[in-house]
Amino acid sequence: MLGSMKRPNEITLSKGIFGLESNFKDRFFSDYKKIYHLVSHFRGLGCKIVLAQGSYDMVHIGHARYLEEARRHGDFLIVGVDSDKKIKARKGPERPVVPQAERLEMLTHLRCVDVVMLKELKDKKWQLIKTVRPDVLIATKETYNKTQLKALKKYCGKVVVLAPMATTTTSAKIRLLQIKTAKKLEHSLTPKLIQTIQEVLNGVK
Repeated sequence: MLGSMKRPNEITLSKGIFGLESNFKDRFFSDYKKIYHLVSHFRGLGCKIVLAQGSYDMVHIGHARYLEEARRHGDFLIVGVDSDKKIKARKGPERPVVPQAERLEMLTHLRCVDVVMLKELKDKKWQLIKTVRPDVLIATKETYNKTQLKALKKYCGKVVVLAPMATTTTSAKIRLLQIKTAKKLEHSLTPKLIQTIQEVLNGVK
């Protein structure tokens, strides 16, 4: 399959290298050796490799716009996706909301994404970046500080820092849902709880 891939000048943003279908089994990677060989193949064809990374929990319009803009910086977009364990270690036991299998597959339905790579908690620091050595690494201001960005240039052709592509974030959406749920519970449960407590107190007396 890889030998018949189109060259960069035949690839369009709308279709991507793998066409319009998700083809998840062909586009999902969890082995660093395999992703290294894949990158070597496309680099040999003259493709400019772009790497973006993140959790992509509850994929929203900001994620889609971010990845589409990332794809404009090259010919082949790899998206590194944090595993459930990696996200829990960083954001707490309630995250992610969407399990890794669904997050990974969902991203392959975005036309701008060529392949997805699962990043595990046990992985070494910047392991995917060091393996891929992208021509362009896509980041946000929140992802890396200035010292880290300077250090990353050793492993990348260049680092492009993109601004947020939406007015909300996954964390903000989750907080909003929590607030709405709490308000509903407040109105529906409080009277019942008060009544139960009162009955218990009356029984004690």
